[in-house]
Amino acid sequence: MDVSTAQKDPTPQSEYEKKKQTFITRTIWTFVMITGFFIAMFAGHIYVIGIVTAIQIVSFKEVIAIANVPSRAKNLPFTRSLNWYFLGTTMYFLYGESVIYYFKHIVLVDRVLLPFATHHRFISFMLYVIGSSTVTAPRYIDSLTRTGFVFFVGSLQKGHYRFQFTQFAWTHMALYLINVQAHFVMNNIFEGMIWFFLPASLVITNDIFAYICGITFGRTQLIKLSPKKTVEGFVGAWILTIIFGFGMTNILMRYSYFICPVNVSPLLS
Repeated sequence: MDVSTAQKDPTPQSEYEKKKQTFITRTIWTFVMITGFFIAMFAGHIYVIGIVTAIQIVSFKEVIAIANVPSRAKNLPFTRSLNWYFLGTTMYFLYGESVIYYFKHIVLVDRVLLPFATHHRFISFMLYVIGSSTVTAPRYIDSLTRTGFVFFVGSLQKGHYRFQFTQFAWTHMALYLINVQAHFVMNNIFEGMIWFFLPASLVITNDIFAYICGITFGRTQLIKLSPKKTVEGFVGAWILTIIFGFGMTNILMRYSYFICPVNVSPLLS
């Protein structure tokens, strides 16, 4: 047998070594990510929110990148700038709503934050649409509102209207599916860390158990779309995740850090 034949037909030993190396690599990175997750969680709510914010920004960037390729081909200016502008406006509105609701005892008595809290929705709306110097409002509001939708209208180019409005819709669907969901996740964190930790840990646990059960006694292919997924891995992960969920819930319910809202959490007080 020559060298080329040996390379095309790997021995069972080489396949075993390959699987072993993959298992070791995945195990190491699993523990690294779980450790980082626990460090951030016990460091406080603000660090977990920071992670959620980073994830939603990266996710938005990846989704928008799909639509930006034809934009560059058509040489349309300001497309990326508009995407990031609408992202910033959306995050300002959603984060502001949560901060005002959960920390009203702070923002509504602070001399600097009070105007922003009182006119938050007005500022957010005008950031998105357009401002007018004739509106009776504080000076800082008028300075913030001369952008938004007018920026998009001003960037329209003849012959590309349909494409640009499609891009506009794509951006808003990305904002709705990514940022609005992240907003609900953040509110869950404020309501009690258990509402963030438990769902996240169930997803992580299910993935780990599916992999372990699959490589241990998996034989039957689950779906053709993912050839390495097995029925045994799916069923084993399903059973073990349910057991883990009941056990972890019983443990987390004993600690006020997990079940108390952020404004009464002992860590913050």
